[in-house]
Amino acid sequence: MQKTTAAPAKFTHVQCGSCPIRHRAVCARCDTDELERLEETKYYRSFEAGQTIVWSGDRMDFVGSVVSGIATLTQTMEDGRRQMVGLLLPSDFVGRPGRETAAYDVVATTDLVMCCFRKKPFETIMLDTPHVGQRLLEMTLDELDAAREWMLLLGRKTAREKIASLIAIIARRDASLKLQSSEGRVVVDLPLTREAMSEYLGLTLETVSRQISALKRDGVIQIEGKRHIIIPDFDLLIEEAGDDSDGGFLV
Repeated sequence: MQKTTAAPAKFTHVQCGSCPIRHRAVCARCDTDELERLEETKYYRSFEAGQTIVWSGDRMDFVGSVVSGIATLTQTMEDGRRQMVGLLLPSDFVGRPGRETAAYDVVATTDLVMCCFRKKPFETIMLDTPHVGQRLLEMTLDELDAAREWMLLLGRKTAREKIASLIAIIARRDASLKLQSSEGRVVVDLPLTREAMSEYLGLTLETVSRQISALKRDGVIQIEGKRHIIIPDFDLLIEEAGDDSDGGFLV
């Protein structure tokens, strides 16, 4: 794939007190003094849907958390084949302290806002501030667990279970998720095109479309427009994903 220069990111400002990921991100356990230290090195950036945040192999002088929106992690092989290897959802951490370059292409799938930290000062804060280092370790272990469970999804689940699992993952992690009734009715905007879903799940586009239509026909999901999905019974979706009602691998 030809490498193109991304458009300059737009900058915006978000106050920590009103941040939707304040209690889930790397700063979740920080006290007031620790937040003040992070404030000194942080800045916010917004990216448009389709914009590349960083290319694999490029120098990455920042780390940060997704505040809103979704991005994809993609790896390209020498012969040009591409594989989506991960999704970055709100509160997920981007970049690796101690690593100079990016390991994957990171691309905004939707309009996206990131809370960024200059890498070198953040590495110092991480060493000096146990709450930051501990939280980052927790998030890293959660990411490892999710990767292991994703191996299960790709290797053992049926096409129908894969689609249901992906919808459930996005619904559970969506910062704007809305419970519309006591019966557990959930509304979510699916941020991935069907082409992107097929790439991520290792399925053909035709299979993705067929399975989404089957879930709709069976009343598991309802679709309004191209990506607006209504889940009448979330427990039923979890059953279709092949997981138990406690969530299985969906954490």
